[in-house]
Amino acid sequence: MREVYLKVESDLPTGSFKVRGAMYSLSERLRRGRVSEVTAASTGNHGAAVAYAARVLGIGATIFVPDRPNPVKAQRIRELGARLIESGPDLSMAIDAAYDYTGRSGAFFLHDASDPDVPVGTATIGYEILTERPETTAIYVPVGDSALIRGVASAAKYLQPSIRIVGVVAERAPAYFLSWQSRRVIETETADTIADGLAVRRPLAANVAAICDLVDDMRVVSEEEMRSAIAFLAAHEQLIAEPAAAAAVAALRQEREPGAGRIALLVTGANIAPDLRQSTCPSARSDPRA
Repeated sequence: MREVYLKVESDLPTGSFKVRGAMYSLSERLRRGRVSEVTAASTGNHGAAVAYAARVLGIGATIFVPDRPNPVKAQRIRELGARLIESGPDLSMAIDAAYDYTGRSGAFFLHDASDPDVPVGTATIGYEILTERPETTAIYVPVGDSALIRGVASAAKYLQPSIRIVGVVAERAPAYFLSWQSRRVIETETADTIADGLAVRRPLAANVAAICDLVDDMRVVSEEEMRSAIAFLAAHEQLIAEPAAAAAVAALRQEREPGAGRIALLVTGANIAPDLRQSTCPSARSDPRA
C-alpha cells in the first residue's frame, strides 16, 4: 500500500518555502558584519523572501527579475518595500544584472543558487518531514536552482540514509535533469515554462555535483501535467499551488503502477499568476493559505 502526504509551504510568510533560506542566510551575513543593502535575482519567490528578510532585519533591498514577471510575485516584492528592477528575458540575465549592480554598489548579493547558507534553511523541511513522519520512504522535490533539493536531501539522508529523493523539473526547463543524467553541467538555450520557479537554464557545477550525490531519481513533467496537478490540488485538497509547487504532485501522478511506501510531496508555493489560476482552478478559494 502507498500513502502520500503533502508538505505544504504556502502558509509561510511570502507564500513559499523561500523565506527559510533567505532569513537564515541574511541573518548569518549580518552576524558576520554590517550590511547596508541586499540584492537578489529571482523569478519572484526568492526575491519576495529576500525582501521580507530585509524588512524584518532593517536593511534595504533591490530585487532583479526578468522582464514581465509574475504580477503576484512582483506586487509582493514591492509591498515588502524592496526596489524591483526588470532586467532581461530570463533569470540568467537577471542574475547577470544583479552581479553588475553588486559590483557597483557594494550590496550583499544573496544568490539563491550559490549561497552556502540557503540550503541550511531549506534543510529544515527535510528535518520536519522525518520528525513528523519518520516512516517516510521517499520525498519528491521540485528542482529550480537546486537549493531546495540540496537542503532537503542533506537533512533527510542524514536522518534516514535509505530514503529516496526524487527531483522534478519542467520539461521545458530541463537543465538540471540533463546535468544530473550526464553527471556534468549542461546548459539550455531557453527555460520557457509556466513554472517560473523551475525556469533555470545555467546550472552551477557545484550544485550538479551535489545533486548527483544526493538525488536518487529525477522526473520531467510537462506543462499540461503541471496544469492538471494545479487543478487536482485545488479540487481535492483546496490548495492553491503555482506550477513549480504542483510539479511533485504531477510527477507522482505519472506513475501508472504505484508501488508501496510512504511518500512526501513538497507543495512549495501559492503565488500563481492570475490568468493561470483562472484557467486551471477558477472555483478555488482565494486565500493562498487555504
